[in-house]
Amino acid sequence: MNKMHMNKKQKITFAIALTIIIIAFIVWIVEGTYVFTQTQMLVEKTDPLFGNTYKEWQNKFIWGLDLTLIVSAVSIVSSVILFFIFKDKRKIQNEINS
Repeated sequence: MNKMHMNKKQKITFAIALTIIIIAFIVWIVEGTYVFTQTQMLVEKTDPLFGNTYKEWQNKFIWGLDLTLIVSAVSIVSSVILFFIFKDKRKIQNEINS
């Protein structure tokens, strides 16, 4: 069985992709674990003069799971592409000659 060894560039690419995915999920958890990304929130406000309560839309960006998965997918695809680009040319040549 052939073991796959990673060179330095491949290890760095893997580490960066993994870090981006972990950060994306941490941001999603901190923002409140919403499934969909939201740009507005419904906020209940009280009129100070009369004491009436009313609801108003407030502009606020909330990171959602959909955006987290898109960031993760782009990170995975780009790291796989870079993984094969950074593959050692000498190892490939030795495998072909053997």
